[in-house]
This record gives sequence, structure tokens and C-alpha cells, in this order.
Amino acid sequence: MAKNHTVSLDASPLTIAQVVSVARRGERVALDPAVGSRLAAMRTKLEALTTDGNAYYGINTGFGSLARTRINSEKLRELQANLIRSHAAGVGEPLNEDIVRAMMLLLAASLSRGHSGVRPVVVETIIAWLNAGLTPIVPGLGSVGASGDLAPLAHAVLAMMGEAPTLDGRTPRDAGIEPLALEAKEGLALINGTHLMAARSALLVHDLDRLMTSALLANAISIDAFRASACYLDPRVHAIRNQPGTQEIAAKLIGLLQPSEICESHQTDDPRVQDPYSFRCSPYVLGAVLDAAAHVRDVTERELGAVTDNPLLFENGNTLDVVSAGNFHGMPIALPLDALAIAIAHIAGISERRVFAILAASDPETHLLPYLSHGPGLHSGLMIAQYTSAALVNEIAGLASPASVINLPTSAGIEDYNSFGPRSAAKAARAIELTESVVAIEMICAAEGVEFHRPLKSGPAVEEALRRIRAVVPSFSADRSPAPAIEAVSAMIRDDAFGDIFDFTIIEKQGE
Repeated sequence: MAKNHTVSLDASPLTIAQVVSVARRGERVALDPAVGSRLAAMRTKLEALTTDGNAYYGINTGFGSLARTRINSEKLRELQANLIRSHAAGVGEPLNEDIVRAMMLLLAASLSRGHSGVRPVVVETIIAWLNAGLTPIVPGLGSVGASGDLAPLAHAVLAMMGEAPTLDGRTPRDAGIEPLALEAKEGLALINGTHLMAARSALLVHDLDRLMTSALLANAISIDAFRASACYLDPRVHAIRNQPGTQEIAAKLIGLLQPSEICESHQTDDPRVQDPYSFRCSPYVLGAVLDAAAHVRDVTERELGAVTDNPLLFENGNTLDVVSAGNFHGMPIALPLDALAIAIAHIAGISERRVFAILAASDPETHLLPYLSHGPGLHSGLMIAQYTSAALVNEIAGLASPASVINLPTSAGIEDYNSFGPRSAAKAARAIELTESVVAIEMICAAEGVEFHRPLKSGPAVEEALRRIRAVVPSFSADRSPAPAIEAVSAMIRDDAFGDIFDFTIIEKQGE
């Protein structure tokens, strides 16, 4: 991992770009000295509470439905360590390294805002792990997304305590880091937050940028491959629809296509009056996706500045008010993540429909041959690529079923309404992964379709995209397996190989 800059935890909100840079590029993290001083002062006040004879949830009591059980002061360290051990109950494949690193960064940032009562060394230990590239093994399943992401965070903290493995097998001491020894409240503060689902949301918003870039390019290539009309992109039409996403998508498609010789070649004497919805209505569908994604981005950015612990500490003169609430509840981010999976399903769904139209070649005005075969019958062309796309879209449709609407109570009914936001995030991530392949299939088919209209050219942006596709996927002049081509173009989408062709980003949509 390259380490060229530093993200300072100064109690201000993180940005999506900072999360990505630390999670995936190894950017260094530092604790602002003023924040360290404030954490120490808050900790002194919290420690005074442990001797005043009163009960404070999670500080000198049990947890969840055991909250009425008082714990003796000499057992408070053991209480916190036992909390971590008992809550590390996750199962399934380990989360990817970038997800765990993003989760740890959000945890450190939340604690650094000074309402959780942890010592500076706790935040400094998390930072040391990030800077050393030391990553806990965190099973992917087990969080219900309400009392924080308890199980995933507990696995991460258990590793920081020196009691659980890391991805590369190193221990904290191998990296020159002392195992974390917990004091009163610190175990609860470390696991009682939305840091997994919020971290995944930040990464998802970033990943959706490159997917939307490729989806728009695929759409533009398909317009010329199908010899579709561009009149439905007229900005006057979209201005009076009054939807910002729709207007932006139409403008981007016009920009990608201009000036297209293919489009100009059939402006007159084309008997077709209207194109199928998958072409004509793509600005409305993808515009709705863009608006939904912008909402997810806004919610995520707010969450990147949040404190999601419980109980929360607020200064009141020389003492602290200890407030038990529900900031750990994941619904504010679970619901948008469910909506994001639905939005992604429409990127895939309309892409597959354009592939179907191009390969069907049912209208002679497309100037295409069935399945883009150069010898229909003897050669099947790209027939089965559409089958693959349909299979992927079917799975994506299942992933679009919301996780947040199915409630299962926990903790003997005290935690009786949960968000299941981590499942919302995981489903959206899988939907993006599958949609990359759907869009790749459209790019391959549309690129092949444009070959039928040569020597005419599309717009410069489309032609540059076609040049890059052809660099890894030669034309299908005769039958061969499409699978390597699909994987090659999917990898280009994942690697943002088209990102510099035109300026598009959800993150900057509102002028960040």
C-alpha cells in the first residue's frame, strides 16, 4: 500500500475520499494533539463517575437485558474484556481487508469526537494498526445493525487485544504495538457503533461512481450500435420533466455522442418513429438511480461525522451527563442502502434490455445481423452473452429485496427492533459486483454492433472507449468463448479504466 499523505482525526467529519484512501491505498492516519488532550480530560471526568456510587449503563452495569446487574469496581476491566470475548460471535467468510480498514477508521474517528469516554491510547492503538497495515480477521456475518455492529467490531477489538488472528498472521507485538488493555466503558464504546455499515456505504458510493461512468458509456455505445435516435435527449424535454438526475444523464449522453457520424447517418429517411424504452427512457431510469445514489451519498457523509456510541457523555461543568439513547441504531443508513440495491438493479436491468434489443436485430433499420454473428447459423455470435446477463439480472433482482423491513428481536426483547443494515450493505455490494459484468456484456455487444456501421464513427468519447475495449477484446468475427472478454471488460470497469474519458461523479454532484 502506498502511504503518501495523512488523514488527521480532528473531530471533524471524514470524507468518502479519505475513507477510500485509508482503506484501499494505505494513507496514514494521525490523531490531532488537541483531540488527544480533550479525550484525556473527558476520561478523567468519566473515571470520577465510577466511584460516586451510582449505576451507569455499560460503565458499571451489565449489557443489553443484563443492564440492571451492577458490577463491582474491581471487576470493571474484566467486564469490558468479557464483553469483547462474548460478542465476537461472527461467522462466514472474512470481510475484505478494505472493508475492515474502513470500519476501523470510522471507529477511531467516532471515538475521537470525545463523547465516548475512551482514553487517547485506545484511538492511538487503532491508528497504529491502520498505519502498520495490520488487519484483524472479521467474519462477515453476525451483525443485526442496531446495537451497533457488535460482532464484527468485537472481532476487530479482540485482535487488538492480542486474542484473535490477523489477515497476515502478525500479532500486535510483531508490529511493535502493545495489545490493547481495556478500562471501564471502553469495550462497549469500541463495539457499540454503526461503523461497519457506514464504512461499507462509503466504499459503495465510491464504487458506484465508476459503475455509473461505465454504464453511461455502455448506453451511449448502444445508441449508435442500435442506430437509435438521439432526439429523446433534447434538453428541452428533460427541463420540463424537472428531475435533476434525468437532466444530468441526458446531458452526459449527448456529450458522449457528439458529434456522431452514425447518428447523423439516419436522421432522415428512417421509418422508425420511436425507440424501445431501454433506449428512449434511459435518462429517466438512470436519472432516478443518480438521484437515489446522491441521497445515499448525503446520508453517508452525515454518518461519517457521527458519534454512534451508547451511552454518550456530555460535559456539564466539572462533571458529565451520561445519556443512554440509540445512536447505534442503523436504520438511518440501512434504509438508504436498501434503496441503493434497488437502484443498482435498474442499472443492470435496463442494460440487459439494450443487449437483448441489439442481439435480436429484429428491425432491419438497425443494420445488424442476429446475435451480431458474422455468419448466422454457422456462428452463434454473442447469443449466450445475453443469457448470462439475464442470469445476473435475476440474481440482482433478489438482492434488491430490502433487508431492513424484516425485524427479528434480540437480547431477550430489550433490543426489539433491528435494522439489519450490514445485510443491506452486503447485498448492495454484491449487486455492484454483478452489475459490473452486466455492463461489461453491454459494452462488448455494443462495441461489436458499432463494427457493423464502419467506416462511420461515433463521438470522440465513445470512440476512445471503443479503442480501449478493442485493446483487450478483439472483434468477434468468428465464434469463440465470450467469457474471457466479459471478465476482461469487467476488470476494466472495476479498475475505473474509463474514468478519465468524461467527467462524472456522484460524490461531486452537489458540488463537494
